[in-house]
Amino acid sequence: MSDSNLTPKQQAALSARLDARGDELRAQVRAVDEEVAQTPLREPHVQVGDIGEQGEERIRDAVRYAELERDLEELRRIGGARERMRDGSYGLCVDCGTAIPFARLVALPFSERCVPCQEAFEATHPTGIRIPTAS
Repeated sequence: MSDSNLTPKQQAALSARLDARGDELRAQVRAVDEEVAQTPLREPHVQVGDIGEQGEERIRDAVRYAELERDLEELRRIGGARERMRDGSYGLCVDCGTAIPFARLVALPFSERCVPCQEAFEATHPTGIRIPTAS
């Protein structure tokens, strides 16, 4: 593998960005957890509102779930970046081993791949958040 070409100062700055984003995401996840805990159970016999209001509530729940999944996935990716920092592979593409440009790491500090490898990965792996459908 190649060297990551990151200076200690750059790595420290990226580490701080990962910390800040991780703190922000954990706060958002806690807020959703608290909101859900305070929401009364919605049993069919106690639901209020017409079918339109119920549909809107389902959409809000689906969006909340999708946002939560997105945040948890980003936290997992931050954890992966932290692990790569510990083992010395941070800043190197996991597929081809070349150095990931610093500008890409500034934009996405948890990046695992260089742009060409990321494009190839996305071409063969579905990306995006799935919104659950009503059963």
